[in-house]
Amino acid sequence: MIAHIQGKLVEKTPTYVVIDCNGVGYKINISLQTYSSINSENCFLFTHLAVKEDSHTLYGFCSEDERGLFRHLISVSGVGPSTARVILSTYSADEIVHHIISADVGAIQNIKGIGGKTAQRIIIDLKDKVGKGIEKSDLLFSQDNTIKDEALSALLALGFTKKMAENKIDKVLKTSDQSLSVEDLVKKSLG
Repeated sequence: MIAHIQGKLVEKTPTYVVIDCNGVGYKINISLQTYSSINSENCFLFTHLAVKEDSHTLYGFCSEDERGLFRHLISVSGVGPSTARVILSTYSADEIVHHIISADVGAIQNIKGIGGKTAQRIIIDLKDKVGKGIEKSDLLFSQDNTIKDEALSALLALGFTKKMAENKIDKVLKTSDQSLSVEDLVKKSLG
């Protein structure tokens, strides 16, 4: 119903903003991610209007991606707008998508108010939906994490401590400008 709001920022708190739009002040609930991105008096937010029997509540987002993820989250049984906002306040949209795709129940369960069953339901319901919008760079990121994990396992098997192995791998990844295979990463970490 209300796609976006642009106007003068009147009040800004970590949980909501008030935007004056042609003399009307709109109270818009926001996540901490959106709070961090609002930095000027002229404010533009994408919105979602949640309608209940007893209230109409506006939620604001700094990007369409964040709003889209919010809408996906509230489509999951047991996740309402307030819970979705807490999820978006805990992790960035990219981190949430990564946790859903990698089926990281623990990371989602770490969010205040999310239990094990709800975390699993979020992953099951949204894995295919959020996976479609992933860019190639995100796939390369997750592929790099797999390569990093395999290289870490190899170094641990060779007798390195976990901290030392992680430091060596991170050092190689920072200095390398090309994508490496597991073998190359292990060899360069040992060198």
